[in-house]
Amino acid sequence: MNCPWCDTTAGPRALQAHLCERHGDRVGTGTRDGRTFYATTCPQCGARHEQTVRKGTGDPEFLVEFGTEIRMVAFDRLIHHLIAEHDQVADRHAADEQNKVDDRREMER
Repeated sequence: MNCPWCDTTAGPRALQAHLCERHGDRVGTGTRDGRTFYATTCPQCGARHEQTVRKGTGDPEFLVEFGTEIRMVAFDRLIHHLIAEHDQVADRHAADEQNKVDDRREMER
């Protein structure tokens, strides 16, 4: 898969880690009508996905404390969107193999 914001190519799991590490600012968070939410926008088609974070409602520190986890979920949803709507992974077997390579590299660190 290709990162939608830079030249990085990786399997879905490694891409998710890359997105969190390098492009975390692409996930917006906020509060509206007393509810906390996160939002992402696909850079390829402009589709916006917004999701309420149920546990964070009313807790101003929640977004700070769980920011990494929120970004991981948001980017997971973006990756699924890229696969489904933009055919990012034409060969799912190749993606599975890339994930195995990515996992081995991560274990070697």
